[in-house]
Amino acid sequence: MSDNRVCLRGHCFSPAVIILNSALPVDDFEFRTEQFLPYLESIFGLLFQLLQQVNECDTKMQVLHVISCVIERVSIQIRPYVGCLVQYLPLLWKQSEEHNMLRCAILTTLIHLVQGLGAESKNLYPFLLPVIQLSTDVSQPPHVYLLEDGLELWLVTLENSPAITPELLRIFQNMSALLELSSENVRTCFQIINAYIYLSATDFLQNYAEALCRSFCELLRDITTEGQVQVLKVVEIAIKVSPLLGSHMFQPLLPSVIRGIVEGERYPVVMSTYLGVTGRILLQNSGFFTSLLTQMAAEYNQEADQLLGSMIEMWVDRMDNITQPERRKLSALALMSLLPSDNSVIQDKFCGIINISVEALHDVMTEDPETSTFKDCMLMSHFEEPKLTDDEEPPTEQDKRRKLLALEDPVHSVSLQQFVYEKLKAQQMLMGDQGFQALMETVDTEIVRQLQEFIHGM
Repeated sequence: MSDNRVCLRGHCFSPAVIILNSALPVDDFEFRTEQFLPYLESIFGLLFQLLQQVNECDTKMQVLHVISCVIERVSIQIRPYVGCLVQYLPLLWKQSEEHNMLRCAILTTLIHLVQGLGAESKNLYPFLLPVIQLSTDVSQPPHVYLLEDGLELWLVTLENSPAITPELLRIFQNMSALLELSSENVRTCFQIINAYIYLSATDFLQNYAEALCRSFCELLRDITTEGQVQVLKVVEIAIKVSPLLGSHMFQPLLPSVIRGIVEGERYPVVMSTYLGVTGRILLQNSGFFTSLLTQMAAEYNQEADQLLGSMIEMWVDRMDNITQPERRKLSALALMSLLPSDNSVIQDKFCGIINISVEALHDVMTEDPETSTFKDCMLMSHFEEPKLTDDEEPPTEQDKRRKLLALEDPVHSVSLQQFVYEKLKAQQMLMGDQGFQALMETVDTEIVRQLQEFIHGM
């Protein structure tokens, strides 16, 4: 059949006219989803018929572009109407083997389709996962054309996945070669790694952390400051989600983190990330922190306590490098977790630990004007499905996973005010009133006054 005229419902049209007339309202800045919904079924059906009837690659690409726009605009409202498209795309993918640009258009459509289907996109896996596998395999010639869209599809598939599958896990074998490329796609690669950690940290880390750690060690030898931060953020997320396994699996990377703190890393954003990683380990895997400190002390030819003292000193000095309130609270929780202690080095740094804690209390505590009491604004008590307006995207499965993980995160589950109070009380019991009073006298009187305001009445 010629591409010049297309017959729909007994009428013949130019494909260009149909595509243009479909695309214009959807692309309009003032597009309103609710006004479009009554026509969605018929328009989507006609577009699908058109996609099947036209033969020219360029025309199919244009039709797919409009279909993608429609799916993107209506989001989850598309679900009742995509069955026919879902069945047809594998055939179109097979037919387009020699046409990489058409395959790029199919990948874009799949990206929007997965976003629209959400968790239901798992039904597409028999087709979807081999497509991602091929598109992101650098040993396959088509990757030159398909890689960028393939990575984006991989990411949205993970973000919308309700659970890990062996096939989804297996695709990660493509990642080592992708990280070696160190291309402009490396940021998406990091997002994919994070998505796997959120999806199934234990399965993922046990299968791939060792190889990933080797890739990261290679990357860190020759990478920008921003790249360095991205690598360390992955490590931080792994430790946050799985403190024991994450610390153990990324152990080879951690000495450079401790080194960076002790030697006073000059880039504030890198230092902030170093302190974030270390804070996680100290707070959530203290036994591992102690063994890491012992290992590093041997390297510096020092006692472990001496090294700890240097670290706390640098932490206090560089607290201003940390701008995110979550990380500032994490620092306070981590350093306060060293108490109670009869260790002379920790007692020597007590003043600095209290300074950091009071700074963090200022960051996270809000005052109730009616009761004049303080409340930690970072606490999350339960998971609520957000109420969405028509213009808002529904949360992805990954958004839900992150919320549920936040409920277990000390930053969101432990009251800093309560934690500081309990640790100081324990220190007082350890030292006795007189000894504790002498320790408190090492702290600036104004800081002590502010501290007392926060914990008054507890």
